[in-house]
Amino acid sequence: MSIKAVREQRSEGGHIVRMAIDNARKLNTLNRMLMLEFVDLLASLESDDDMRLVILSGTGERAFVGGADIEELAGLNAETARDFITLVHRCCDGCRRLPVPVIARIDGFALGAGLELAAACDLRVASTRSMFGMPEVRIGIPSVVEAALLPPLIGNGRARQLLYTGEMIDAATAQAWGLVDRVAEPAQLDAAVEQLVAPIVASGPRAIRIQKALIRDWEELPTSAAVARGIDAFAEAYETDEPHRMTNARLTEMRARRTEAR
Repeated sequence: MSIKAVREQRSEGGHIVRMAIDNARKLNTLNRMLMLEFVDLLASLESDDDMRLVILSGTGERAFVGGADIEELAGLNAETARDFITLVHRCCDGCRRLPVPVIARIDGFALGAGLELAAACDLRVASTRSMFGMPEVRIGIPSVVEAALLPPLIGNGRARQLLYTGEMIDAATAQAWGLVDRVAEPAQLDAAVEQLVAPIVASGPRAIRIQKALIRDWEELPTSAAVARGIDAFAEAYETDEPHRMTNARLTEMRARRTEAR
């Protein structure tokens, strides 16, 4: 029972980090120990300047994350409940605040805290056997913290349906609702994830980091302030040679194609 992290060097430069929540015997449910380890790992990754993106998964084929550990939930009181749910939030918020995109690789159940964690990721790719739900009300507690990300993703009505009924939806429905970005057969799940990884890694590393920070700002700013922040971000991109280097490389490629077409 642990959080595993493996760095994978990419030919395009830099590396990606594959993180796995390893508690397969209990559907990768989150307990205090795992969450503290998860938060510490995310904090250590924030200073990894060569990191291009993170892929987050659960171990095994049964679950991404099956929620919070129900045995720990049963033992909470009004005081310890606040500390426990704050720790769930820190896990989700840590993914949102990593300086690079985080892709949730979902195979199996993504329930409760697991769905909140997936919603906190930038992109979500699921296998056809995945199931999604927010069953907290069925054990006498509300869905909270990053459940607040669900209405912007899927709309208020669909969010209410998940939160009030505690019922699960399948991967096809999740994709139709906009909850996941891609769905693939289990054997093709990694290939589907790579279809998102490849263009991100091929893009400007600094541009991607600026873009993620800007998207996070857009979520919290009114439109006029979000536009102004975008102007600042555009100018910030030119503080290094990345735009000149990459635009000139693209121009050289375009001119070569024109020459070949003649």
